[in-house]
Amino acid sequence: MSLAKRNTLLLTLALFFVELVVAAALVKYLLLPVAQGSADDLASLMVLSAQTWSELPDDKQPAFEKELIEHHAIALRVEPLANPTSSWRPPYFTFLEQALTARIGHAPSFLADTTNHQTWYWASIPSKHQTIYVGIPKERIGIQPLSAIIVLLLIGLLVAVLLAHLLAKSITLPLAKLDLAAQQLGQGEYRELHPNAWPKELRELADRFNTMARQVQRLLTARTTILAGISHDLRTPLARMRLALELLKESPTPKLITRLETDINEMNQLIGTILDLARGLDKEHLSRINVYQLLTELIEQSEAHECISVDCSPNIEISLPALSLRRALSNLIENALRYAPIGKINLVCKYDEKICRIGVLDQGPGIPPEKIESVFLPFERIEGSRSSSTGGAGLGLAIVRELANVHGWHVKLEPRNGGGIAAWIEIFPKPKTF
Repeated sequence: MSLAKRNTLLLTLALFFVELVVAAALVKYLLLPVAQGSADDLASLMVLSAQTWSELPDDKQPAFEKELIEHHAIALRVEPLANPTSSWRPPYFTFLEQALTARIGHAPSFLADTTNHQTWYWASIPSKHQTIYVGIPKERIGIQPLSAIIVLLLIGLLVAVLLAHLLAKSITLPLAKLDLAAQQLGQGEYRELHPNAWPKELRELADRFNTMARQVQRLLTARTTILAGISHDLRTPLARMRLALELLKESPTPKLITRLETDINEMNQLIGTILDLARGLDKEHLSRINVYQLLTELIEQSEAHECISVDCSPNIEISLPALSLRRALSNLIENALRYAPIGKINLVCKYDEKICRIGVLDQGPGIPPEKIESVFLPFERIEGSRSSSTGGAGLGLAIVRELANVHGWHVKLEPRNGGGIAAWIEIFPKPKTF
């Protein structure tokens, strides 16, 4: 059973059950009291009419009978019915019979007969040592509560089915669009959902799907870029190695062997960087570390530790993925040393209860504002020669961005007053709320 059919059935049953409860409440607290009160009044009128007729003079009785027929639709007779029948009586007569029984002391026998295509119901009421038959026409009991309840339930059931169908469609239609978007995403196509008119929960789900789809697109783009970058960056050392091998056939020299070793090391370094980028997608468990101690260790491990300073309180301890943070900061420090070899590099940590900001501040030439976001792309470099002597593979900041995305950090680059770049990693000790 589809979700729409199941929801339609469940909502229909729920609404119909509510209708039954409402109908039962109406019958018990409204219709039954009204019917009992009306039957009690009619029984009093019938008994009073019989007693009054018995006490009237014979010459006054016909006028009284006429008055009862015209104004109260009640007939009186002394003779028994010629051809009585015991046809089905409306439920109202149950209350009328109970009311008459309470007044005359025994249950009256209701008999029916049809005169001039009109059905009358007659009750035998004793009065002054005789039995008087008091009749009322079927039309006098005009209300039909049972029929009204059945009609209302049927109409309510129809409305419940239509309403349940519309409600189910309002839920399943967005889900169908979400399913179609998921299929298109699986086929490499992506169309952003626009859930402005959707319910709140489905709108939030669509927003998360859009975010996920954009992330998938970025990953696919990054994968394509990485493959293209690897192909490009490996082709150059491979070409040099091929040339060196041809030269080695003719005259082997230490210089050619050294060049081969250099090219092999360059290829190995590139492959290692790609593996670092791939490992950045794995989420690491948290551990309690001292941020000042971590920054100090990074400075000691750097070859240019004499030009790096730290500005951090020695008492900052937070729970975070230590290895991932170490890798991210190492890449930022390496970038700063490569592109800002002149001037001091400052490692700064600012911490409060909501956020911990760790920055690598250099005094280099900086990055043009329009290129700040693009440098996070794999193999993207401001210097376009792609020479190892003027820069790395262009994966350092891409690795930092991937680590930040996996662990819920925020990484950004900001120009510094007086020149240089401030690279900040913002870590939220508690989950960030949006």
